[in-house]
Amino acid sequence: QVQLVESGGGLVQPGGSLSLSCAASGSNFNINSMAWYRQAPGKQRELVAGVITGGGPYYADSVKGRFTISRDNAKNTVYLQMNSLKPEDTAVYYCNAFILVHGIGSRNYWGQGTQVTVSS
Repeated sequence: QVQLVESGGGLVQPGGSLSLSCAASGSNFNINSMAWYRQAPGKQRELVAGVITGGGPYYADSVKGRFTISRDNAKNTVYLQMNSLKPEDTAVYYCNAFILVHGIGSRNYWGQGTQVTVSS
């Protein structure tokens, strides 16, 4: 059984910064990719940023230059550093990972979500 556990998030003023982290726990698994998605009230869930094992990061146009995704493979953890936050970044942020569990197969896993609110 693999689980994704998120931490971080909270309330910040416009222009401020927040950092999110997401750790995968379990046994006998390999991570192919990790990403962050977000879902604002009344909107569909959207990709924010991602990183594939052995590849570079990719970002939604709306966050390029402001957000940075990074990954610590030894800790099975992905981070999202969010700078110059705007009110429109307010959403529930979800960690996502495509994981191979040996003997079971590959599928997408999701974290529980963490609220990010940007407001003065």
